[in-house]
Amino acid sequence: MPELDADLQRTTGLPLAWYDVLLELAGAGDTPLRMSDLGERVVLSRTRVSRLVAEMETHGLVQRGANPDDRRSAFVTITDAGLRRYREAAPVYLGGIAERFAERLTDEQLRTVTAALHTVLAPADDSREGSRKA
Repeated sequence: MPELDADLQRTTGLPLAWYDVLLELAGAGDTPLRMSDLGERVVLSRTRVSRLVAEMETHGLVQRGANPDDRRSAFVTITDAGLRRYREAAPVYLGGIAERFAERLTDEQLRTVTAALHTVLAPADDSREGSRKA
């Protein structure tokens, strides 16, 4: 991870943590994410994700807004500039993952890892689907 972070910063100027936030927000599309949901997705504490989003907001990559249904929480969305930076950084990120992980495994090993990750992530995917329906 430190090598991937260094590659991203050197090539794109984005720290890996910023890229992770942009990845999640880009994946959410037009749906704003609550700060707490974003923190869960990028595995950061509420305080850390708040600081990170504040830094990214000053660079014009994300935008925070009030949650009209709950004054205690805020929404965050990716800006057009953030989406552009995310798209510029994605090939560097994906190339780094391939170089440091995927290319070192056989096809059979990759299938095994993929199946294991699907099993581990299935409950999280189910809970996200349930929260969208609620």
